[in-house]
Amino acid sequence: MRYAVPQMGTVELHVNGQAREVRDVSPTTTLLEYLRGHLHAAGTKEGCAEGDCGACTVVVVDPQAPGGPRFRGVNSCLLLLPLLHGMHVFTVEALQAAREDGGGWHPVQEALVQALGSQCGYCTPGIVMSMFEACYRDDLDAPWKLDDQMCGNLCRCTGYRPIREATQQIAGLRPKDRFMAVLQGAEARTIEPLRYVAGDQRFFVPGSLPELWDVLDEHPGARLVVGATDLGLDVTKKGARFEVLVSLLAIASLRRLEHEGGRWSIGATVRLADLEDATDRALPPVARMLRFFGSRQIKNTATVGGNLGNASPIGDLAPVLLALDATVVVAGRSGERRVPIDDFFVDYRKTVLAPGEILVRVELADPPPHARVVAYKVSKRREMDISAVAAGLRVDVEDGVVIGARLGFGGMAATPARARKAEAAMVGQPWSEATCEAAAKAIADDFTPMSDHRGSAWYRATLAGNLLRGMFADVATERMPRLPDRPSGTLLGAPAAE
Repeated sequence: MRYAVPQMGTVELHVNGQAREVRDVSPTTTLLEYLRGHLHAAGTKEGCAEGDCGACTVVVVDPQAPGGPRFRGVNSCLLLLPLLHGMHVFTVEALQAAREDGGGWHPVQEALVQALGSQCGYCTPGIVMSMFEACYRDDLDAPWKLDDQMCGNLCRCTGYRPIREATQQIAGLRPKDRFMAVLQGAEARTIEPLRYVAGDQRFFVPGSLPELWDVLDEHPGARLVVGATDLGLDVTKKGARFEVLVSLLAIASLRRLEHEGGRWSIGATVRLADLEDATDRALPPVARMLRFFGSRQIKNTATVGGNLGNASPIGDLAPVLLALDATVVVAGRSGERRVPIDDFFVDYRKTVLAPGEILVRVELADPPPHARVVAYKVSKRREMDISAVAAGLRVDVEDGVVIGARLGFGGMAATPARARKAEAAMVGQPWSEATCEAAAKAIADDFTPMSDHRGSAWYRATLAGNLLRGMFADVATERMPRLPDRPSGTLLGAPAAE
């Protein structure tokens, strides 16, 4: 084997400022299990064990964040311990230690106490750590961002008003304390490569693509992992025990996010939180979808490649990328190949990726001035829910006539797919409400959706048509409408079917 990193039996990380070396612990041990079971740091709680409740929230220093290292609130119940190799982790105990050292109450603690934001207290440590991230952010410049920051923390006592008031008080405060000193002292760097072995389990973190090909050649059945927001559920809910896991965290080229000359290049390991920031005003259809993709904790770790690579029929990025005519670039030892996103998904949970290949980036162009593009996500609740139907809708109009259409949908078939009959019903027709109505009816010939607990087949089919009807109104005054800078949903008054 040509993989150059020597075999190691140690995962090294810093927890609350103290260096820790982890040996002989299963690589599928979650950070939450390690904190509670090995360090006896019981302040971090377990609630849902699937990243929905936020009780397990801790903060890590992300050394690869755009603009330099920054704090990230994450779900410790999903993160596998080797993913934290070389990282700094802070739990609620760090705030207590700072007070005992004479630092007084942290502003987050003080604000939450004064606002009476803690009731039964079980959720409080996770809420404190989400507020901790907010305290050191410098970009909380719109009301919706406060909701987004805290929506991943469930308070069963429904104490949201005082929690929000406390968060407003400390958002962006950035005190010059020991935590800011750690952040300012952190170096922008790549993640350290690693070969971790515990029993019959192996966890690899190759530092380059050639090293990755070596690992995949030796372990063709290995599973790839970066944020573990999906794979982590196999561990916490199904008790999965993977023999070989390979992380892409240390391959710096996969996290590049570039927008130059009207072209986007989005690396496979770009975090969704970073993509949301980059597209907020530059590419609103993507930002619209990402606002309600998941909680801040999920978006801080989930990646573009992970969302596309698992080929879920309800993955939220695929429909909008279908509308934007994206290209998926995949690579293996023999080199790169470019795949139109229309051809990337081949069956339920299956893609065109061959053994030994990975998704390395997504490329797309800014929509031209004659394009009207919007994205919708419909779910039973606004935050932290899986789509019943998601849509990315693009119509190209010149001189009042539709010259092209790309209508991407999720939740309507075994894979994300385009509504090609509806597209055909629009092309060559006047851009009008009547044309949208005809296309909405044609969607019934494009899909045969299934019924499940998220919606019946009738509901999904009706909803898909209504989204297309609503598009006409939504793009009437703005060709790529942004969501307002206030709490909102991706549906803003679309008309119902007759």
